[in-house]
Amino acid sequence: MDITPQTPISTIVTEVPAAIAVLQKYGVAFCCTGATPLSAACAHHDIDAARVIADIETARAPRASQAAPDQTMRDVIAHIQQRYHQPLRDELPRLSLMLAKVVLRHGERMPDVLVPLQSTFEQFHDELLEHMAKEDQGIFPAIADLESGASGASGSPAAAQWLKDPLEMLVADHAGAETALARMRELTDSYTPPADACPTFRGLYYGLAELERDMQIHIHMENEILFPRALACARA
Repeated sequence: MDITPQTPISTIVTEVPAAIAVLQKYGVAFCCTGATPLSAACAHHDIDAARVIADIETARAPRASQAAPDQTMRDVIAHIQQRYHQPLRDELPRLSLMLAKVVLRHGERMPDVLVPLQSTFEQFHDELLEHMAKEDQGIFPAIADLESGASGASGSPAAAQWLKDPLEMLVADHAGAETALARMRELTDSYTPPADACPTFRGLYYGLAELERDMQIHIHMENEILFPRALACARA
């Protein structure tokens, strides 16, 4: 759909769920807004509607996910951190707040779905933040040093073994994340909101579906591209 300043906010969030995160960023209410046009909501907050529309178009546009195959490991790491790690540090708290609101409002009528969903997500949230910290502060700098020869320990069985053990732990973390994502997909019937779901409910399920999609590519890049290349470099 084409979004203009006259498009009702309720229509925008129904047709373009990716817009919800943008509206939240600007503090624009999107739940129970009825026919309020975007321009009126933006004027209320003294925000340029054109800027909001541009951000919505960016949010719903297809995003490059994979690093180029000829990139150095340092470049692959930078891509992972910029495309996945930093956005996750912004997105996970946003989803957590939305989930808390949905549980508060609808938890009593959907206790078998929303309560375990919240429990699964919050454990996933905490473990993923800890996992990314281990990568960003420990293993990623070590891989970058290995590639540049700064470690002085490449090309030996000891170097390969030193790298192999923590990488196996990170791969195990990835398996745990995939299990949590599968559980959330199961609980939500593949992120299908109830027919009468409010925009916050629909935005939550959309965000969780996008989270799973990105995590699949994120994990693939580390398990199948970065980590094997790092081990090969350590053995070379």
